[in-house]
Amino acid sequence: MHFLDQAKIYIRSGAGGPGAVSFRREKYIQYGGPDGGDGGKGGDIVFEAVDGLNTLIDFRYSQHFKAPRGKGGAGKQQTGAGGRELVVKVPVGTQILSEDKEVVLADFTKVGQRKTMLEGGIGGRGNLSYKSSTNRTPRQHQSGEPGEELWVWLRLKLIADAGLLGMPNAGKSTFLNAVSNAKAKVGAYPFTTIHPKLGVVLHKGRDFVIADIPGLIEGAAEGAGIGDRFLGHVERCRVLLHLIDATGDDPVAAWRTVRAELQEYGAGLSDKPEILALNKSDLLDDELMDALGAELAEASGSPVLHLSGATGAGLETVLDQVIEALGQPAPSTEVEEADEGETWSPL
Repeated sequence: MHFLDQAKIYIRSGAGGPGAVSFRREKYIQYGGPDGGDGGKGGDIVFEAVDGLNTLIDFRYSQHFKAPRGKGGAGKQQTGAGGRELVVKVPVGTQILSEDKEVVLADFTKVGQRKTMLEGGIGGRGNLSYKSSTNRTPRQHQSGEPGEELWVWLRLKLIADAGLLGMPNAGKSTFLNAVSNAKAKVGAYPFTTIHPKLGVVLHKGRDFVIADIPGLIEGAAEGAGIGDRFLGHVERCRVLLHLIDATGDDPVAAWRTVRAELQEYGAGLSDKPEILALNKSDLLDDELMDALGAELAEASGSPVLHLSGATGAGLETVLDQVIEALGQPAPSTEVEEADEGETWSPL
């Protein structure tokens, strides 16, 4: 499945149905009078967060969403049927932004969360509603009110408990594959990971979700490499796991580079709890690993763990630290099932 975390779509609610002009024509009733009913209300545009989606790729091919209009009124005081609401299903973690991306209109963080983005137009009045003591046979009626329309941006920020950070070739994908059910691509070249990956980790009876984002390099905030656009996917994480390549030229400089990009990006990322781990310990002897770890601990002021994603050495300790940092399990995001309506879903 292709990954897409931003999409621009057009939404329009349904127009209200027109009111009817009608008169009673019944035997033995000399003055029947008007009996035209009102038009029905147009359908609303509703967004709903659903489980099982982690990409906006389907919105690349379906970009226009229009709710049905209300039906027209009829004789015998019959009100037109209302248009069914159109439910657009999005992944949990989706934000809806204004066309200029300056205003967040909605933020979906729970399964089942719903928001009516556009209200349907009100149905028009039928001629019965115009009847008065001085106007016994009104022939006027109202057309339904038009629906609302809007261009919006959808932006996905994946929901994960832990975020996996590091320079390119730090071994993040290898680590993710070793501890979770993910099948991330692994290669001996930079930027093997070109979009975020999610993996579910089960450790000591506790499960949590970990997100791996593409590697950061110096200048990512200005667009170098893949840039920092994917850092938004770890904004919601409660803890950051920072992997550093022990075989690199300067592990301390690598740590400082990533930290600088986090501070440049903002959104509180640099203030989140961080677990530091020197990866690829299987390629260096213990004495050198201890020396590198001591140097990094002195620079960061935090303890440094040793691990090898390739051999599995040290993984248990790292996962223990992640669970400890996460604390108690997050509350359930399930909510009551919403009312049924017309839906659009990529499922």
